[in-house]
Amino acid sequence: MANPYGSGPLRSREGVSTRSGANSDEIQLRIDPMHSDLDDQISGLYGKVRQLRTVAQEIETEAKYQNDFVSQLQMTLIKVQAGVKNNMRRLNRSIIQQGSNHVTHVVLFALFCFFMVYLWSKFSRR
Repeated sequence: MANPYGSGPLRSREGVSTRSGANSDEIQLRIDPMHSDLDDQISGLYGKVRQLRTVAQEIETEAKYQNDFVSQLQMTLIKVQAGVKNNMRRLNRSIIQQGSNHVTHVVLFALFCFFMVYLWSKFSRR
């Protein structure tokens, strides 16, 4: 890159200049005081990065909390499903065992009603 300002150090438009040091691996960086607003912008960017890091940490904390909550909810749901399945099994067993008794009771009640209507019709003719 050719130096448009003469034979001195290389300069950019923003007022930042670089100069090769005694060792070819070293670079010196100098910022002109006229462009000191760069420091303010860098400080502002640092503050924004710090805010973003804080927000990211809060999001991580909330995500962990919600994952724990979902895990507990799943465990509760599994327990409830097991309880409902157990109760349905008991209910089916109870219906099967006592189902014939219910049918017998209904048949006996129907016969009793029929007998009562028969007797009532016999006595009401007289």
